[in-house]
Amino acid sequence: MHQKSFPLSSRLSVAADDTDRFIDLERLASIALRQARVVAIGAGIGLALGAAYLVFTPGEYTAATRILLDDSLTKFAEDKSPAPAAMQADAMISSEVEILKSARLARTVAVAQKLQDNDAFLNPPSSPIAWLKDQVKAVTGLFLSAPELSPTAAENARIGKASALLQSGLNAERVGRSYVIEVSFRANDRQLAGAIARAYADAYLSDQLDANFDATQRATVWLQGRLAELRDSSQAAAMEVERFRAEHGLTSARGQLISEQQLGDLNSQLIVAQADTANALARYNQFKAIVDGGPENAVKNATIPTDKGANSAVINDLKARYLGVSKRQQEIAARFGEAHAQAVALRREQTDLARQIFQELQQLTESYRNEYEVAKSRETSLRDNVGQMAGQSSEAGQSLVQLRELEQKSAALSSLYQTFLARHEEASQQRSFPIAKARVISEAGDPVSPSSPRKALVLGLSLVLGLFGGAAAGALREFRERFFRTGDDVRSALDANFLGYLPIVGSRLSNSNAGSVAEAAEPVTPRILRVAINAPSSSFAETLRNVKLASDVVLQGRPCKVIGFVSVLPHEGKTTVAANFAGLLAANGARTLLIDADLRNPGLSRGLSLAPDKGLVEAIVGEQRWQSTVMVDRTTRLAIIPAVVRRRLSHTSELLSGPGMQALMEEASASYDYVVVDLPPLGPVVDAKAFAPFADGFVMVTEWGATPRALVRATLQAEPQIADKMLGVVLNKTDTAQLPRYGAFGGAEHYLERYSSYYVEPMGAKA
Repeated sequence: MHQKSFPLSSRLSVAADDTDRFIDLERLASIALRQARVVAIGAGIGLALGAAYLVFTPGEYTAATRILLDDSLTKFAEDKSPAPAAMQADAMISSEVEILKSARLARTVAVAQKLQDNDAFLNPPSSPIAWLKDQVKAVTGLFLSAPELSPTAAENARIGKASALLQSGLNAERVGRSYVIEVSFRANDRQLAGAIARAYADAYLSDQLDANFDATQRATVWLQGRLAELRDSSQAAAMEVERFRAEHGLTSARGQLISEQQLGDLNSQLIVAQADTANALARYNQFKAIVDGGPENAVKNATIPTDKGANSAVINDLKARYLGVSKRQQEIAARFGEAHAQAVALRREQTDLARQIFQELQQLTESYRNEYEVAKSRETSLRDNVGQMAGQSSEAGQSLVQLRELEQKSAALSSLYQTFLARHEEASQQRSFPIAKARVISEAGDPVSPSSPRKALVLGLSLVLGLFGGAAAGALREFRERFFRTGDDVRSALDANFLGYLPIVGSRLSNSNAGSVAEAAEPVTPRILRVAINAPSSSFAETLRNVKLASDVVLQGRPCKVIGFVSVLPHEGKTTVAANFAGLLAANGARTLLIDADLRNPGLSRGLSLAPDKGLVEAIVGEQRWQSTVMVDRTTRLAIIPAVVRRRLSHTSELLSGPGMQALMEEASASYDYVVVDLPPLGPVVDAKAFAPFADGFVMVTEWGATPRALVRATLQAEPQIADKMLGVVLNKTDTAQLPRYGAFGGAEHYLERYSSYYVEPMGAKA
């Protein structure tokens, strides 16, 4: 069928925009539609496997009971302890869960329910996977010799197996963040599942009572022996304290030794005396510094003490008079001058007052010195008394240290004895208190319906897994998709013109119009090479007309157009396309010569109805004139030069590029309008490359869904002399039923059914 080709520079802007998008939704939708059948097959396989699993897997019943860990049950027998922290609570509940899962509790339940004698429990029906494992173990056991067991050992072995089955079928877990533990058990028998779940709850409560009783009993026995030892040690320590106090005369009043009391009083007095001495010294130094500064500075810096009554009054009076005289002298001097008689008299009076103030300060300083001497003498006397008392009490202090050590030892032993005595009494009371710290809040009943396998879940999961498997298979197929499917693939991969699709042809298409063509005798070309002639209104013929139009446009003005048909791989239908193209040209009245230049594998020549005895090789080497090797089709007047290869030729490229071939092409170009050359594939041999100088243009034939894009692109990049003369690419053997799945939404591939009204002959079918 014909597809219009656009130059790469004039692509629609939408296509350019699509390449810039991060996720191409249209491409993803196209892939999904293409692989929908694979995904559906995967989903069907998944559902079938899920149904088979449900059929062959025996049902299991699950019974559950809930146990509450409640410390308030023992509040009347124990002191209320603070609530544990969140981390401690999690650890405690996890420990209880592990106890429920333990082998010891499983053995207790197995013996209580006599499960070691229950064949239905020991040998339950198994699933296909479990059955396969059992068969493998059985085959492995044939090579191992099992020792003979005594009746007791056999009984223990059965109990061990029952315990292992109990642990495998048991599930214990915490309910949310609560103090509730849910214990569930699954079995093939619903009554057995309920009985075992209830038995586990009873066994757990009994185990708690037994564990509490055993622990309390052991603690009581140990505490009794420990109490007697602590009592004797405490009494001996108390006697040792009293004996040591009596020997060293360490009497005390109000809990303290008399010598210590006296020494404390002297220390207190010494501290007060030191403070008085420091105070007296500070006052003496202050006034001494004033006196040492001289009379004038002494008057200015004089400090009036508050503790010397008479001296303070005299100094205050003298200082007030001194200030008054100084003020009047300054006023007179300012008004009448410094030499005024009254100013002179006032200065003499001021000097006399300063002398009197200085004498008073000297007397006051002397009195403070006397006070300092008295305080210092008292401090020295007290320090001597303290040293004497400390020396007298040194021996008593050493003895007191030993006494305190003995008292501490006695007090520690007494406290420890009292603690152990309280614990002994507490343990004795708790030993007879038959209440566990847990209770059943939801008793297990016999389940009504099986818990597994869940039909809806299994079928849904199987469907999802099947869909994923189908999607993975489809993704793998898409990943392996490296072939030409649409014209856009040709344009994007090769940057070449796309000339159209050639559908898969077979006997029905090649014979569809045979009755309408009058043939007096068998034509030279077989029917498969006459599809375009027998069905001129088919999409096959329309695509070849597009090839002719492209060659006429590109090679316009040339009297003879030499067109070579090439492919990259063998068996892509290149010969069929070239022969049908040449036949279509001849049927339209053009003088056309078809040359079979595939000297290694002359498929065109083998397909002729008449076996030729001479051909292209003889014409090239000069054994025959090329005109004598031409075979003419009586119906279309198509001239054909076959290739007669009687032996294996190793230098075919030299024949196709030699002077003989050049002369043939020059003479043929003068006699025909079109020369169509069927050349060998580009991949295996270089014959087409050797013929390239004689060709005006090339048509690349690629097989739809079979020719790798990378191979064609690499081949053309390596052969620029062919790529430069490329007229376009034809996709051969196109599956028109599958083609719309690979086209972009809105592309021409989705409208093939609408095109069919313009094609009288059918699109073609497989042979």
